[in-house]
Parts: sequence; C-alpha cells; structure tokens
Amino acid sequence: MIELTLPDGSVREVAPGSTPLDVAAQIGPRLAKAAVGAELDGAPVDLRHPLDRSGAFRLFTDRDSEAGDFIRHSAEHVLADAVKRLWPEVEIDAGRQDHSEKYQYDFRFPRAFTAEDLERIEAKMREILKEDSVFERVEISRQEAAELFASMGENLKVERLEDIPEGEAITLYKHGDFVDLCRGPHAQRASQVGAVKLLEASGVYWKGDESNEMLQRIYGTAFGSQKEMDEYVERVEQANARDHRRLGPELDLFSFDDTAPANPFFHPKGAVIYNELVDFVREVQVADGFDEVITPQILDVDLWHTSGHYDNYRENMFFTAADERQFAVKPMNCPTHCLIYSTGLRSYRDLPIRYADFGRLHRYERSGVTSGLTRVRTFCQDDAHVFCTPEQVESEVLMMVSMIRGIYDTFGFEGTLIELSTRPEKRIGADELWDEAEAALAAALDTAEIEYELNAGDGAFYGPKIDFQIEDAIGRSWQLGTVQLDYFLPERFGLAYVGDDGEEHQPVMIHRAMLGSIERFMGILIEHTAGAFPIWLAPVQAVVIPVSEKNLDYARKVHDEIAATGARVKVDLRNEKLGYKIRDAQLQKVPYMLVVGAREEESGQVALRLRNGEDLGATPVADVARRIAERIAERSLEL
Repeated sequence: MIELTLPDGSVREVAPGSTPLDVAAQIGPRLAKAAVGAELDGAPVDLRHPLDRSGAFRLFTDRDSEAGDFIRHSAEHVLADAVKRLWPEVEIDAGRQDHSEKYQYDFRFPRAFTAEDLERIEAKMREILKEDSVFERVEISRQEAAELFASMGENLKVERLEDIPEGEAITLYKHGDFVDLCRGPHAQRASQVGAVKLLEASGVYWKGDESNEMLQRIYGTAFGSQKEMDEYVERVEQANARDHRRLGPELDLFSFDDTAPANPFFHPKGAVIYNELVDFVREVQVADGFDEVITPQILDVDLWHTSGHYDNYRENMFFTAADERQFAVKPMNCPTHCLIYSTGLRSYRDLPIRYADFGRLHRYERSGVTSGLTRVRTFCQDDAHVFCTPEQVESEVLMMVSMIRGIYDTFGFEGTLIELSTRPEKRIGADELWDEAEAALAAALDTAEIEYELNAGDGAFYGPKIDFQIEDAIGRSWQLGTVQLDYFLPERFGLAYVGDDGEEHQPVMIHRAMLGSIERFMGILIEHTAGAFPIWLAPVQAVVIPVSEKNLDYARKVHDEIAATGARVKVDLRNEKLGYKIRDAQLQKVPYMLVVGAREEESGQVALRLRNGEDLGATPVADVARRIAERIAERSLEL
C-alpha cells in the first residue's frame, strides 16, 4: 500500500495506481468535486495521474493559492481550443512551463494577432468554459501520438515529439473535441477556470532560435474567480505605474543604447542616486571594519580555471585576447581578493581580513532575459569577502546579517524573508565540506534565533548561502543580499594562515553582498518608491520657484542659503507660469518646492510645498534649511 501523509499529519493508505481524485473521493464527495490539483512531496501532480509512491500529499481547491497553476495551465488549453475553433487551419506549438502568473501558446499563423483578434478569442474562451468539459489524461505510444498529430495537420507537434526523451511517457490532455500533447497537470473541468484575460500577442521564433520561422504567441492569465482577476489587474496596473523602465527615462535617470546592449547609461540625476547608494554602503562597512580594495577587470583565463568559474560559469562570461594570451572579463570579484590575500604571510592574529570592492563586473546575460536595470550585462556589486578562522565564522556571519537587516530598515523595506540555500546539483568540492558549511550557517542563524526557511538546491556552486528577500511597497518579493560560506576557493588558491600552534591552516572565505547589484537595487528602489526617493537620495532635493522675474535675486539668495547645508537645490529660471513649474516639480518627484514672490521676499520666508501636494505655507528660510539638513542627515523616510 502507498502511505500518503496529509497536511494534518494523518496517514492515509491507498492502493498503488490510485489517483489523487480517488484519494479525494475517499476523504469526501465535496472535496472530490472541488479538487483542482494535488501535490506529492512538494511537486504538482495531476488529479488523474496514478500514484506510485508514498509521501507528503496535499489536495488543492480554488481557495488555495497553489490552485492557480492548475487553473492557468487549463486555461492555456482553452486558449488553444478557442484559436482552433476560430481559425481551424492554425497549427499549435507549445505552451508555457511556468504557470505561476501567466499562460501562453505559440501558433503557426500567417499574420500578427490584432487587438480585435484577442477580443474574439477571449469571448470564445468564455463560451468554452461554459461548456464545462472535463479534462482527461490519456497515455499513448510515441507512434500513436505521431500518427494522431500528423492526421490532424499538427506538424509542429510531430516535431515536438522528438524533444521528449525515449522512455518518457507520452500523454495527451483532452477536453471536449480538443486534444493536445501535454504533461499536465490540469484542473478537473473547465468551469473551475473562473475568469480569463488575454494580455498581449507577439512574434517569437520557433524554439527561440532566430534561424527558425516566426510564430505568433498569445499571453493570458486566469484565476478561479473574477475577484481574484480584478485584484490581479489592479496589481499589474500598480506595477506598470511604478515600472522603472518607464520612470527611469521620464525622471532622466538612465537610458540604454543598442551600441551597448543591456548596458545602462546613467545620466547626471541617476549618477547622484548611484553614488549616494555606494557612499551609504561604504559608510556602513567601514564602520564594521571592512577595507576597500580595487582590482582589475580583465584577467588571464587561467585564474578562472583555478577558481572553478571557467568550468561552472563560462557560458555567462565575456572573453578577449591580447599578446597571444586569453583573458576573461571579471564576472565576480572573489578570485581577485584571493590573489590579494595570497601576497603576504598571514597569521591567525591578522584574521578576520575583510575586503570590500565596488569593481565593475560583466556577465553575459542572454538578450531574452535582460530587463531594464534588474538584469544587465555590466554592474557593480557592494561586494565583500572575509577571510577568517573556522571559529570566527559564526560571529562574522551574524555581523553581516545584522548589517544587511539594518540597511533594509533604512530604505523602509518590510517583511524580510531569510532563506538558507543549500548545495546545488552542479557544484565543486567534497560533500563532507558541504555538510560542514551548511551546518555552520544553520548554527549561526539558530544561535541568534533568526527565523529562516530552507531553500534546498539553490546554493552557489562553491558553497551554501543565506539569502535575503524583501517585500516592496506593492507586495512583490525581491532577492537582494547574500552571505555565502566558501571552503573551496581558499583550497583552490592555496590560501593559508599560521595558527597559534605554529602550523599552516586554511582560512574560510565568506562572500557578502547587501544591496547586491547597485543597478538592480536601483531599479527595485525606483519601483518601491514610484520614483519618489527618500530625500537623502533624491537627485534634486529642493527647487526654488520664483513667481516672476522680479523675484530672481531673492530666489538665488534662498538657493544659496539652502545649498550651504550641502543640499542639492536648483532655481527654476524658466519663463513659465507658476502652476506649470509646481506641477513639473511634482512630476519630477522633487521633495521640496520653495515658492518665492514679493510677499515672501519682504518677510524673508518661502511658501513651502511638498511633492505630495501638501502646502505648508509661509516658512522662514532658516527653518526650511534646517529641516532639509536634518532629514538628509538622518536618512529619513519622512519629508
């Protein structure tokens, strides 16, 4: 018998070959009717798939967030069905593997799909959902599948069959008259897809290869209810309004150019924010004993063989040649810090040694995954590496965790999630050292009673790590900082220190980043703040707006008094109406607007307005200067 452990801890025995639907029916008819999908040991399982082993088992209804993946995958097939009903001659290619938010299908279609086409398809999908067909799983032979799709004129499917490894089951899913090649899983029936929405259409190359023909892709999303759909649409609208790829150019922060694909150009305002972030990190880590180093960007490829990056990371690296030698452009700082460590004889009394580096890094990210500032090919990390004794690991790790949490508090991030990421399949080093490294990180977190989740298999190829995920203003999660424990690079580089016993020992290396990539963090911060940066980061912290030309001299005097505090302040000298200047300053997210006219000049004051539209009225210039200076010094989130 198969033993299934349910969420409440109870164990249910079923015969081998029983399906999740059979299990649901044993528990109760209501659950059997409401079930949307199942999970065995954390992996999704189709309701109709025969179970062949014991494990932790869950059933999902539309009340569970996990049900969304089953619902969207089912809606994907309804999309293909609708397109085939509207244009029977169309050929269907493949859908999407990740259904956590969207679904998609690619079609061999003679033209681009229009907005009107999408409206027709969406309407047809709703008709199909009302038919409430049951999704059926059918397992057939490879030959039977090839003959079936050839008879249907689905030539792309015949070719896709060749991508399925020999020995793997060939499964079809049917609802009504529609059938497609698919692994599943799907919901029970069409009516469990409560709401559908098509998002966009685009041209894509078959199998992502530019040498292949262009197919037409349709993206959509689906939920168990219209309420969930409405909430999703609202989240998307908020995300679009905060999109850093739009706000960056609008606020004149950065741009991109095809001469340097996926390499950002930071404009003066963007460079202000960038440098403020670097200065902030520099201030924090200097206080905690980190020494800054500067290392080369291009190094002999032999270095990357030694470090293991060539074997494990070369597909993400840039290479060049000079003087009949092959070089690699630096994707990471860690090997160069090992070289600095190795330049002298080290004693246990010297440790820990803490190197910080803001060196520019380059990684070859495929053009299909680059995105604004959050996925670029050149960037700077707030990178640091600590060389220490095994006995110092715990205190060093906890010091870094404290640094990272303090930094996130400064930016107002809430809901920080800490994960312990363990050994990946592709890795270097003996399992015994991995055991030791993973146990050391877990012990440090446990000692400090820090809550964390286990993220199995997501460690770096050279060691386990503690990862930090933050939640932004609209509830999205972003992975930022990391603390990584490395027993292997010191071994590969032959690093040593003389212990108190007079013998040589190998140091432990800890990799640390707090913001991560400055570029990526800046993109996240733009979206978190919607471009309204905390005053200490704002490129222009105050603008003096004269009512007319008669007030220009007084406006310059106010400017000089505010600027004397070190604030970034400008005078708006444009020959525009007052209302236009105020609105423009608000659109540019300038924290303070200091309006000056004859009345303010006579009283030595300014009419103070905040970017949120709040009008604080007449205020002495000295008070405004003091307020701005205090907010900047405190790195306050308040205006």
